Amino acid sequence: MGEFLGPPGARIARLDAGARFAAAAGGVQGDEDRLPFADHSFDLIVSAGVLDSVNDLPGALVLARRVLRPDGLFLAALAGAGSLPTLRACLREAEGERPVARLHPQVDVRASGDLLMRAGFALPVTDTETLTVRYRSLSGLFSDLRGMGAANMLSTRWPLSRATLARLDDAFSARADADGRTTERFEIVYLTGWAPDPSQPKPARRGSATASLAEALKPRGEPTTPR
Repeated sequence: MGEFLGPPGARIARLDAGARFAAAAGGVQGDEDRLPFADHSFDLIVSAGVLDSVNDLPGALVLARRVLRPDGLFLAALAGAGSLPTLRACLREAEGERPVARLHPQVDVRASGDLLMRAGFALPVTDTETLTVRYRSLSGLFSDLRGMGAANMLSTRWPLSRATLARLDDAFSARADADGRTTERFEIVYLTGWAPDPSQPKPARRGSATASLAEALKPRGEPTTPR
């Protein structure tokens, strides 16, 4: 477990859904969509790697905005919908005409921005990064997913039969490169939003521009159009 280092004099509250992890970090146990904090309690909230698995992501974002003080900052990173394309393809191939849901739904970067706005955040920004990992075996990927706490989180689970698991392993191995490693990708979605405050910059009124963007983007030396 990493440690978040704040500036001198800062008071840091840690939250974890697991009681053991919360106790080890000297924090409190709770869920992101049921925050045990009063409104306007924090200047900064940092969430790393958990929001993709909450039951109510829109509600969790609303709560995060509510517990921020005015002009407080929310930062988050979570696994996005572009994660695990190789595993998804192999599962479809292994299960044939009777596929079963095995990976929890994840949000893409565009939907993330919409959710920030719906939650009432000001100046929302979203971005994405793709991490590429190469595995010698399917078991190596499964080991990483378990270590990340990203195994099957669905309430209804259907165990893989031995025959299906064998086909899954074959499909994964068939996608290996010449060195015997199979490429998998993890999409990380980054979210930034501010609790609203009157001091924040506001977008200009529509039609109030005094300069043309098209003119500003013209190459140097090209004559401008008379206004």
